[in-house]
Amino acid sequence: MKARFKAIAFDLDGTLYPNHRFYALLIPFLLKEQHLLRAFGKARALLRDGADAGEGDFYTRQAYLAAHILKSDPSEVQNRIERLIYRGWEPLFSSVRLYPQVVETLNLFRDTGIRLGLLSDMPPETKLLNLGIDEVWDAVLCSERTGFLKPHPAPFAALADALAVNPAEILYVGNSQPYDAAGAVQSGMAAALIGRRPARSEIPVFSFHDYRTLCTYVLG
Repeated sequence: MKARFKAIAFDLDGTLYPNHRFYALLIPFLLKEQHLLRAFGKARALLRDGADAGEGDFYTRQAYLAAHILKSDPSEVQNRIERLIYRGWEPLFSSVRLYPQVVETLNLFRDTGIRLGLLSDMPPETKLLNLGIDEVWDAVLCSERTGFLKPHPAPFAALADALAVNPAEILYVGNSQPYDAAGAVQSGMAAALIGRRPARSEIPVFSFHDYRTLCTYVLG
């Protein structure tokens, strides 16, 4: 069985599990910390668009932008983001169910000799552990640690390096056309998008809504 690609890499949130299942668990947090979450989202949008928040690493720049929105102290905001969002959300993933056939698909790809990677905009390690799929990967990366968010090419370049595979031989699977698919294609990779409706995209992308369809596409 000859696969189309030497490596397949995945986004995590909304790609390996449906976002709505996580959002349902997040309702208490949303009600209590809506201002922090809104500022967090706006800060990440600015960073994704290339906003310069001054000196420091990604997390310092993110906190600076969020604090400016909240009119609060950056150090305090950074501590709250770490405690409430990064660490606070991770235990919820013990109650999140993966899409059907995800585990079977990952195992099949691995058994076929395909290298497996994961690239997420949020720290993925504890999430993967709580989801029960932490041991199948050849490379697990967080784009934040490159200093950029998708679709910037830096995270995708780091992914290709970690997998030790030419970008042209990698399929990146995600759920966002502007972040996942666009970032992958601009970095020389092929792209696939999961969703109930075929992706409307000006770039070449394989659309699927069932992981068995993805298997057929990759393995023939």
